[in-house]
Amino acid sequence: MSITIVLADDHPLLLAGNEQFLKSKGYKIVATATNGNNAYNSILKHRPQLAILDFDMPVQNGLEVAKLCIQNCLNVKIIILTLHKQEAIIKEISTSIQGYILKDDQLVELENCIKEVLKGKTYVSKNIQNTIHLSSGKNVLEGLTATEIKILHYLAKNMSSSNIAEELFISKRTVEKHRSNIIHKLGIKSSQNALLLWVQKNANIFNT
Repeated sequence: MSITIVLADDHPLLLAGNEQFLKSKGYKIVATATNGNNAYNSILKHRPQLAILDFDMPVQNGLEVAKLCIQNCLNVKIIILTLHKQEAIIKEISTSIQGYILKDDQLVELENCIKEVLKGKTYVSKNIQNTIHLSSGKNVLEGLTATEIKILHYLAKNMSSSNIAEELFISKRTVEKHRSNIIHKLGIKSSQNALLLWVQKNANIFNT
């Protein structure tokens, strides 16, 4: 019997490439999605054994989808596939997710991750294990919520609060509240453009 998988990524080429690879290995892709809401609905509908989710997706990110699955008692193992090396994601290993690998890992890493997760184990990309400790013991994003991290990524793309609000389906006022919380948590001296300046100065964090 084939292992059933829901696959989600907001990059169509990556989504198609991973789908083709997994099918060639004998896995059954029961649904694909390009945003977090559709990914969650697909998991709810198909009840797959495994979900491989992009972290940075519209509407809801992969970690938020994973937590929804936990809250609603959906029996699905979840692997986060992302560009981001973050301690905040690692902390979710064995609680809301079982695997965490990078998009620039080789496909064999994805296959190894799937095999270990299906055995009931957890798996973190070797590239993450080898580099995450370089963050001097405390990642600057540690302590931020998934939504706050998502807002920082949108700010790094030069999106306004209004645009971010539309993307996340929340009010502009809520975005501004999140921005205020981020400034407080990061210890940024408050000024009109302080957070944007911080994002520009730390752009390398969002490109890793």
